[in-house]
Amino acid sequence: MKRAGIWAAFLWLCLSGAVFAQDLQNVLQTHQQAVEKASRKTIDAVLDDLAAANAPGTQTFIQEWAGKNVWMRKEDGLFFYVSAQADKSYELIDLASGETVGVAAEKKLLKQLKPNSGVRGVLASFLVQFQLSDPDPERRIAALQAIERDADETHYGPLQASVENEPDAELKARKERLVRVLAVQFEQDETKRIDAILSFKGDLGVDARAALNPILATDLVVLSALQDPSENVAQSLSSRFTGSDMPDGVTREQAIALVQKAGLLGPIPDNDAIKSALIANMQDDMVGGFAKQDLDQQENRYQAYDALAASGLVDKRISDYDVSETLAYSNLALVYREPSSVVTDTARETLASINDAVGLNQALDLGLDALSLASIFFLAAIGLAITFGVMGVINMAHGEFIMMGAYTGYVVQQLIPNYTVSLIVAIPLAFAVTFAAGVALERLVIRWLYNRPLETLLATFGVSIALQQIAKNIFGTQARPLTSPGWLDGAWVLNDVVSISYIRIAIFALGLIFFLLLLFILNKTRLGLEVRAVTQNPRMASAMGINPDKINMLTFGLGSGIAGIAGVAIGLFAKVTSELGSDYIVQSFMTIVVGGVGNIWGALLGAGMIGTLQKGIEWLNPSNTLAAQTYMILFIILFIQIRPRGIIALKGRAAGD
Repeated sequence: MKRAGIWAAFLWLCLSGAVFAQDLQNVLQTHQQAVEKASRKTIDAVLDDLAAANAPGTQTFIQEWAGKNVWMRKEDGLFFYVSAQADKSYELIDLASGETVGVAAEKKLLKQLKPNSGVRGVLASFLVQFQLSDPDPERRIAALQAIERDADETHYGPLQASVENEPDAELKARKERLVRVLAVQFEQDETKRIDAILSFKGDLGVDARAALNPILATDLVVLSALQDPSENVAQSLSSRFTGSDMPDGVTREQAIALVQKAGLLGPIPDNDAIKSALIANMQDDMVGGFAKQDLDQQENRYQAYDALAASGLVDKRISDYDVSETLAYSNLALVYREPSSVVTDTARETLASINDAVGLNQALDLGLDALSLASIFFLAAIGLAITFGVMGVINMAHGEFIMMGAYTGYVVQQLIPNYTVSLIVAIPLAFAVTFAAGVALERLVIRWLYNRPLETLLATFGVSIALQQIAKNIFGTQARPLTSPGWLDGAWVLNDVVSISYIRIAIFALGLIFFLLLLFILNKTRLGLEVRAVTQNPRMASAMGINPDKINMLTFGLGSGIAGIAGVAIGLFAKVTSELGSDYIVQSFMTIVVGGVGNIWGALLGAGMIGTLQKGIEWLNPSNTLAAQTYMILFIILFIQIRPRGIIALKGRAAGD
């Protein structure tokens, strides 16, 4: 704390504009030998005097010293910066003014100071404190970052002293928080330390937990009858070694080693040691009353060894029972390294509140992840909600329309390098390409297979394989990049626990837009009215002057076009390959079936249910995502048994009644 006090005075002098500075060279000459042959043991005195002197050029000198750019003239021991000249002479540069003050004709007249890594570390720490009140805000930020990465006790005082006159409000807030973090670790006044600990109640910052956790660090010890009554005992353990309920990080082997070190338990010979002792004491193939051929049984070996121990030839064998009894009566305990019970109680209380807050925010983060995944499933399935849900066509090539949309986005980016412009162009172009592909598929294949679901499934499955192979022939098997614009990089960070990427937010917004757009089209436009009419009763619709073939073609094209837009969105965070669509086709069908066939609201609810379910299962079993998908499918099978028509079931003619 001595250096911290000196530093506080030094920073106050700097901030108050004091001008009564001592010459830097004079300070260094006072510690000439310590500067010349610097070590971790001697450098503190030099730095303390430099801080107290407030000498101009000190900060630059520390930087140059750490960089091995300071030289000493052997003749008089003065220190300089040196500039090598073309004629092999060396200009001597004054430490304070930076002006040339002399020339050394030969290098041998000088000695370069080369502090070791330990000294350079101390200099770097000293420099960080120096920079806390530097006029340049970038240097102040760098100093704060250095302390945040690797704080020590010497930083605490200077950091406190620099807070009051910090002009930048954001930096001041960061400094104030860092002061509280360091107070938790290094404050000597217990009352202030406890106040600092309590200030982090419910705080979600990782730095707070990193500062508080070491306070609750414990050591396994044997408490003697003469133990200091003020010992801060966390938990008494002796009786627990007879069972299996042990605290984390404490093992039976550790306890045995500890009681042996305390002299409460002798050495425990293992089977190899017992075998060696029996061999060493064997006479005429007999040892401890047993013949050599009888020693193939472990129990006989133990009895023979015990006989030798009774004769005083070997150490007594300690049984498992003896070990358990010794552990049970050895007064073993976990003792806090922090001596103050008030501090540890406060830290435990604060960490409990933090863990509660972290748990709530982890639940929120999981909910956002589930919502994000649900929006992806909905965007992938919303086109299928039209082709399968409304038209009743089982289109196994729906995933390939998603893949076509992603590749359309990739091609556009090759032509338009501006990612924002290319994305704006790619979305309508992907819709147009996949709309045309959907119309072609409906005209060439689907129109001949209405009301024949098995043939439709097989035909579209064949089309799916064909489209994948065409994509491989054109683009190859290597994944292609679909790069998001810069404004979609990063994540929206609510706190140290909750965050969501901007791409996921954009996909959620896109899914919401298309949900509202489809609701409008199906409920408020002539096309939507005709689609619903053809879906419920094509003969009656035809009698009313509606062309069912045309409506089916446009509806299938609309669903395919939306799948293409979904492909652009999904391609921004997934690998664009020919198999991209196959990764989402199963989830898309599950979304429609679970939500309710033929209902856009059902598709929304189905996506939400599946996304939440998958994220929940992955959270319970994070190491096996394949198992999560398997459990999800099993759950959906059971759900369909209960509600075969989905969450929102159609009624009346729309349900086929």
